[in-house]
Amino acid sequence: MIKRLLVLSLAVIMAGGCSGNLNKDQDKASPQSVETTGQPGKQGQAEVLLSNLKVPWSIEKKGETFYLSERTGSIVKLVNGQMVREKVNLQKRLSANPEAGFLGFVLSPIFKETNEAFAYYTYDQDEKSWNRIVVLSYKGGQWTEQKVLLDGIPSGQYHHGGRLKIGPDNKLYAAAGDANEDEIAQDISSLGGKILRLNLDGSIPEDNPFRNSYVYSLGHRNTQGLAWDEKGQLYSSEHGPSGHDEINKVIAGHNYGWPLIIGDEKKNDMESPLFHSGTNTWAPSGIAFHEGIIYAAALRGEAIKGFNPGKNEEFHVFTGAGRIRDVLVDGDYLYFVSNNTDGRGNPAKDDDKLYRMPLSSQ
Repeated sequence: MIKRLLVLSLAVIMAGGCSGNLNKDQDKASPQSVETTGQPGKQGQAEVLLSNLKVPWSIEKKGETFYLSERTGSIVKLVNGQMVREKVNLQKRLSANPEAGFLGFVLSPIFKETNEAFAYYTYDQDEKSWNRIVVLSYKGGQWTEQKVLLDGIPSGQYHHGGRLKIGPDNKLYAAAGDANEDEIAQDISSLGGKILRLNLDGSIPEDNPFRNSYVYSLGHRNTQGLAWDEKGQLYSSEHGPSGHDEINKVIAGHNYGWPLIIGDEKKNDMESPLFHSGTNTWAPSGIAFHEGIIYAAALRGEAIKGFNPGKNEEFHVFTGAGRIRDVLVDGDYLYFVSNNTDGRGNPAKDDDKLYRMPLSSQ
């Protein structure tokens, strides 16, 4: 039975104030409601687990502990109901470009043994901007850049990409934007406008589709979401030009057309999206796959959207919290973070926030 999430009311049950590197204070907030939309006759509940986040970007969860990357350069941990903001020591100063900063973050599959994680961030050097993928080591309540896995990923004012995920094949996947330079998405020698695939030590997997290349797929504009279904099929979300945002089924070595085709346009040896927004704008970011449904965080669309590839169906799952940056399905719940403090939203009191919604069987 397909599970869908829909909300008619939003109850705020906890808000954690935070300043500096450490703050374990908690404040109870009065319940409040927001209007939401979704499939008629279906209900769910959402609650706030954490407030006062600073431009959150990625959600990670290990056991009962949450790890949230903040674009400003911190990791926020939620453990046993306590909020802790932890310093991240990077070798390069974070870029102040729009959309840039400390972006993708994913824990090592053996984090309990190694205390290591992977991160994707933007920095400036010699009047240019770049993205790099690094290993972070956790010790003494701080995270420190330990090793560079891949550097020189093109960056610029916009279109940094930034999502990191570890696939079912135990490889590290990275979404790299086109850095606002359309043509590099079709240039196989450039890392920009691509989905990249690395071994966890930073080397190139022998079974990558292009010899001696990190490139897994090309022709992407600004991919910000990666997720796999139960059979190991990869899906992605992508920002389009003035609309034409995409949900793609990603196949190794395939070309997804940017900037040569958008929307329903066709070209030999190029893939069209499973779904696209037409002239509307979703600005999709993080995605998660669960029981046949792709759940997508939408920034401009200010929603969580649902996509059913099997039925070619698109629908709203949740609205009412403003811009949504990332989603995570774990057990019986969908978790998501708002992103109203990113300079493009309208922050409410105590924004941004981590939310939890139960999965409703239908």
